[in-house]
Amino acid sequence: MLKGKKIVLGITGSIAAYKSCLIIRELVKRGAEVQIVITPAGKEFITPITLSALTQKPVISDFFSQRDGTWHSHVALGLWADAMLIAPCTAATLGKMANGVADNMLITTYLSMKAPVFIAPAMDLDMYAHPTTQQNLERLRSFGNHIIEPQSGFLASGLEGKGRMEEPEKIVEFLSEKIIVKSEEFASASSNALELRSKKIMITAGPTYEKIDPVRFIGNYSSGKMGFALAEECARRGAEVTLIAGPVALKLSEEFEVPEANKGHGVIHRINVESCLEMHDAAVEHFAHADAAILCAAVADYRPAEAATQKIKRDDGGDMTLRLVPNPDIAAELGKMKREDQLLVGFALETNDEQMNAEKKLKKKNLDFIVLNSLRNEGTCFRSDENQISIISGNLDDKTSGTNGISRTDYPKKPKSEVAADIIDELARRLNN
Repeated sequence: MLKGKKIVLGITGSIAAYKSCLIIRELVKRGAEVQIVITPAGKEFITPITLSALTQKPVISDFFSQRDGTWHSHVALGLWADAMLIAPCTAATLGKMANGVADNMLITTYLSMKAPVFIAPAMDLDMYAHPTTQQNLERLRSFGNHIIEPQSGFLASGLEGKGRMEEPEKIVEFLSEKIIVKSEEFASASSNALELRSKKIMITAGPTYEKIDPVRFIGNYSSGKMGFALAEECARRGAEVTLIAGPVALKLSEEFEVPEANKGHGVIHRINVESCLEMHDAAVEHFAHADAAILCAAVADYRPAEAATQKIKRDDGGDMTLRLVPNPDIAAELGKMKREDQLLVGFALETNDEQMNAEKKLKKKNLDFIVLNSLRNEGTCFRSDENQISIISGNLDDKTSGTNGISRTDYPKKPKSEVAADIIDELARRLNN
């Protein structure tokens, strides 16, 4: 059952880590290809050299193993694997998995995993019996993870009780019996979980132009490519999309522009606007009927207090002064309107202090998650066909969710169509849950 299967084996900081060697040997004997991802604490119990010798592969522990710009992609591992097995899994790692605390390579790999996940806990009896641990295990089960129950026996503390990791041969046998059935169930469940059929999604895209006079305006470099990619991705998953587009030269793909080209996916209703005020009015109107909104537009924060009705002539030698007034904050207003059954997603394009600024915006505007990108990432953002993002979510008042209550997942640079798929995966999972 395991011949040719690709298994990611996660190892955490437990005395039971020595048993991982026996798990590897059994997996390899059955024809599996094994890739180790180990936590920093795990390396205190067993060395990467030993693990690499058994798997014939370099052991992955850190995001960056060298200083030459190369890095380990947790997303690629999630796509590569047929299954992920975490054995031994400590109480600390269980807590991080259950709450999305992505602070090491193992957790980010788990959060990116497209295949079934099997967890073999190992800890002292009191830690295992603690209500927090049991709650985390129950939550992980509800996510579709498979828990391989620990056994009762003699523990490293000298005590006896439940918490001893299941024996390696039985873990591998369990994996062997379940992996094919679970893979089929997981694929079906994942497909359904990531669909958006019958959902109504509102998306804003592109810049806004704020008139100075009939021929001049205040604007920005947004092309609208990211917003359009998001709209098309939602529609392909069956959603009814309202796309509120600022002044851009983009057209939707033919399958969405031409009604008769519809191939069973959802539809996109495009509303063209120019100014922030126009986008605000359209967004407020349509958000009331939406299941979710993605605010991808680069909206001008200010507009001229008065727009001249005729072209302003140059006065030789004189300065020109524009008095600007604030535009309405669309995200903040929708955040106040948001019902419990709605989701609101924002974007943060930053040039400095990216994490801090994104966290402030997340909380201030009552967003469910925020997509962060930076102008410091060359070849991304404005007018580019590629983007590099991080998805940040969490309750800033909940200190259990990670640093300052925040969960962050980083993605590599990729085409905006693929970035859109990553963002909509996150949205669909939340909507369908």
